[in-house]
Amino acid sequence: MEKFKRLKNEGNDFVKAGEYEEAAKKYSECMKLNTEECTVYTNRALCYLKLYKYEEAKRDCDHVLQLEDSNVKAFYRRALAYRGLQVSKKNMAGI
Repeated sequence: MEKFKRLKNEGNDFVKAGEYEEAAKKYSECMKLNTEECTVYTNRALCYLKLYKYEEAKRDCDHVLQLEDSNVKAFYRRALAYRGLQVSKKNMAGI
């Protein structure tokens, strides 16, 4: 559990520094230790949104909502992911 907390804090520090790719890696390491901790999924979803990885963000939010069907952050970030996916599809249609 101590390693989990350390990795999560490192991820949080990377987010604060705007290093979203590194933060996502730390949160992914956390998930190997505990798949039931929703905050690391919503945090990684935030990173994916910042990196324009909307499908990955949506997947993380879907996972959280299976565990906690009223998680507000997961609903909000999934909505942002859906919006990003729609914008991406519109841009691809013009190519």
